Amino acid sequence: MRLPMTRRSMLAGTAALAAFGGSLPANAQAKPKFKLSLAASETDLRAEGFKAFAAAMKDDFELEPYWTNTLFKQGTELVALQRENLELCNLAPADISKQIPAWSLMTSAYLFRDYAHLRATFNSDVGKDFIKMVRDQIGVELIRPVYFGARQVNLKPTKKINTPADMAGLKLRMPPGEFWQFLGESLGANPTPVAYAELYTALQAGAVDGQDNPLVAGRTMKFYEVTSQFILTNHVIAYDMLAVSKKTWESLKPAQQAKFRAEADKAFDANAAKYDAQQADAIEFFKKEGKQVYSPDQEAFRKFAQKKYLDKYASEWPKGAIEKINAIK
Repeated sequence: MRLPMTRRSMLAGTAALAAFGGSLPANAQAKPKFKLSLAASETDLRAEGFKAFAAAMKDDFELEPYWTNTLFKQGTELVALQRENLELCNLAPADISKQIPAWSLMTSAYLFRDYAHLRATFNSDVGKDFIKMVRDQIGVELIRPVYFGARQVNLKPTKKINTPADMAGLKLRMPPGEFWQFLGESLGANPTPVAYAELYTALQAGAVDGQDNPLVAGRTMKFYEVTSQFILTNHVIAYDMLAVSKKTWESLKPAQQAKFRAEADKAFDANAAKYDAQQADAIEFFKKEGKQVYSPDQEAFRKFAQKKYLDKYASEWPKGAIEKINAIK
């Protein structure tokens, strides 16, 4: 039987709903959703690290990842953070150096020896100074480095490479941006800008002769299918910086910020160990696929690259910074 709705019953129902809504626990409120932009694919180890981090932070916020730059193109994430159009990203140090020239030091070839040296640098006073520059000058919070192996040269031509002179005339894909292009020059190559998501096709079509990325990326992105050799130059200990927009970072309570840093450290330290193990596996995989894998004259590459960087950028680097980084054990 349908009861008639009176004004009194309507008011009573409204009051009951209001009372019920007011009694909802705080944790029942909608969690914030933070967008994450990064160049890596979902099969990349970095994706595994971010998924572990997201799971650890699920009680504080929901992480919404956009793999392979499907939300913002590579090189545009920093501006998106500054405009508060993006909450988190895996930010390339070279993009930071476009706005803070001193950061060109952190993009230079043969700066870091390995992951442990990279990690120790950003935990040191000199590393904290570089993080503070970003916070103060461009309004973005850098959390920590996200390591993804040592960058190696990977070529389509079969030409043997031993010194930078052997790289002359080769079109080496580098990410867009002045400092990435200079990195290609510091290896003796002709750098050519191509977005990461378009790289496989560019190699396949012969638009570029090669690329430089960690070996794990060469495997997950299947670059080995359209190239012939991997040269173990170890010219850059590859990393991005986990970056958060100012508004997003300040929206977190101090305890959440501390948890954010701790869980990021846990996820990406574990991820780094996996990268080193998978890099060794990738070498064996490429050899079984019939690819040439060998070490060139690394000292010749190191001297050539460092001279180029010092000639061009030393005046922009904080005085004594490179010496401090070199001294970190």
